[in-house]
Amino acid sequence: MDGSTDLACGPDPLAALRAATQTRHEALDSGLPIGKDDASLADYAAHLTLLRAWLAPLQDWLRHVEDGPQADARFDNDKRLALLQADLDEPGMPPSALPADAAAWPQDASPAWRWGVAYVVEGSQLGGAVLYGRLHARLAPHPLRYLKGDDAGPGPRWRAFMQALRANVRSPEEIADACAGACAAFDRILALRTTMA
Repeated sequence: MDGSTDLACGPDPLAALRAATQTRHEALDSGLPIGKDDASLADYAAHLTLLRAWLAPLQDWLRHVEDGPQADARFDNDKRLALLQADLDEPGMPPSALPADAAAWPQDASPAWRWGVAYVVEGSQLGGAVLYGRLHARLAPHPLRYLKGDDAGPGPRWRAFMQALRANVRSPEEIADACAGACAAFDRILALRTTMA
């Protein structure tokens, strides 16, 4: 993937983001061992390790800017990272090698570009809820804290995020920038997944 969007971005940021990232989203979903019918605790450990390698540098990057999605405390990822680490620290969790991510997130990225990155992060929680429903009985007694997330589920946060995204990403230029950021976020995790294969 070259970081360019797959489709031209349209006037609605969410529709544009979905269209721009569809191919990347499908490539990621189809290649995750945690999504297989026979997913194991080792697959979950590898999944968490991949996500930690992706999310931790991203969260550090977002801490250094004051505008964009990170300005809204509702979309902070520190709690998610804590849940992820608690799952990795759970007794009996198989070890998993940490992939290397040497690339830096762009310091000059616009707020709209960062909203696009946040779209991918927030959307990943919807998939996590689906995985939790499929895997919690199979992988018990592991609590799968990261996949479960908040007791209310990911729906309320996702709706709040969509509303905030639409309020902050409006012009064609901002939408195109958000699409580029979302594609870059997918490309980063796809590249990390390749290093773990």
